[in-house]
Amino acid sequence: MFTQNKCLVHYCRNLAISTFDEDGNLTDDKNYCLDHIPDPGKFKADIYKYISEHDKIVGLNVCGLLFSNIDISNKKFYGCTFTNCTFNNISSSNVVFRMCIFDFAIFNDCSFIKSNSLFTSFSGATFTHTLFTSSDIIQSNFNGIKAYQSSFDDSDLFNSRFIASTLIDTSFRNCNLKKSLFYDSKRTNVSFKMSNTREALFTPEGKALSENDMSFGNSIVDGGSL
Repeated sequence: MFTQNKCLVHYCRNLAISTFDEDGNLTDDKNYCLDHIPDPGKFKADIYKYISEHDKIVGLNVCGLLFSNIDISNKKFYGCTFTNCTFNNISSSNVVFRMCIFDFAIFNDCSFIKSNSLFTSFSGATFTHTLFTSSDIIQSNFNGIKAYQSSFDDSDLFNSRFIASTLIDTSFRNCNLKKSLFYDSKRTNVSFKMSNTREALFTPEGKALSENDMSFGNSIVDGGSL
């Protein structure tokens, strides 16, 4: 997993961002956070270069960084943190995430088609026009997310959690929802057509969706009541 060094500014409570040695390898050395690093532009360029030159990235910490118009397809990320990052127009088919953290990140016009995620957290993130179609997203955390005009179609969402999420014009068609949780979710124009909704939990009591909800209902669900 990523190191949890604090920023070198004594009053700052943010996590320090990753450092590199002279050969361009990640180190565990102490550093500043993105708000206090002397040259954030150089750091961003170094991160882009590091990701482009490595197929396997382990322990990277880039809290708060902006990623735009890059392709991370076929990359593998292990134990990395992208908390509060912003991703604009990212292409990333066949990307792999293992125990990564994207809490409170923002995703705009991104593609994660055929991605593979395990034990990864997107808690509190915002997704706009983002595609997770045909992906394996196993035991991952989407609690409290906001998703607008996004798609999880044809994906395996086994034991993943969407508790207290807000889902608008977002599709879960033909998904494996076994043991997935949607407690207290708010849903507007969300489709679960051809998905095994009876194996998901939409309330603590295990109440099933109606046929209208499964096709393309217009109801908003608050407080876990259907």
